[in-house]
Amino acid sequence: MSSKKNQNKIPTEAPGSLLKQLAAQPHKLFSNSFRQQYAALCFRYVGETRNVEILVITSRDTGRWVIPKGWPMKNKSPAEAAATEAWEEAGVKGTVSPNPVGRYTYLKVLEDGDVAPTVVDVYQVEVLNQAKSFKEKGQRIIRWMTPEEAARKVREIELKSLLVDFSPV
Repeated sequence: MSSKKNQNKIPTEAPGSLLKQLAAQPHKLFSNSFRQQYAALCFRYVGETRNVEILVITSRDTGRWVIPKGWPMKNKSPAEAAATEAWEEAGVKGTVSPNPVGRYTYLKVLEDGDVAPTVVDVYQVEVLNQAKSFKEKGQRIIRWMTPEEAARKVREIELKSLLVDFSPV
């Protein structure tokens, strides 16, 4: 016997396929229940050729490769929230662009097991400093990669496109 609340949850053993998750939760896509997050596409220039490297981190819960992101923050603009996430999750600070360079969507599994379609606005951050100590140190793996390598590591198709096509503005 299942309650209405349990119908919104994805079982722990559910396949990782986004399409299968969507098929199990079609009402979520049409109920205006999209959530908003802000992400930092952190980059740096390396070498004499000034090639671009992208920072990717592992998520704390599943260990999949992502970019720093989080929920809106009181009294902070979306760009400031993205920069704060970059600092807390990866220990990087730099110059953040005030306008998003793109967006992507994904299904966020919430703490209670519910699923929320989520739109993530992405802000570029040119990294100028990387700290040895920061809030989530030891909770994530942090790597610098070429845009192509970073695109191969992340799962979200729209984020892959943003990374592989990334050119700092």
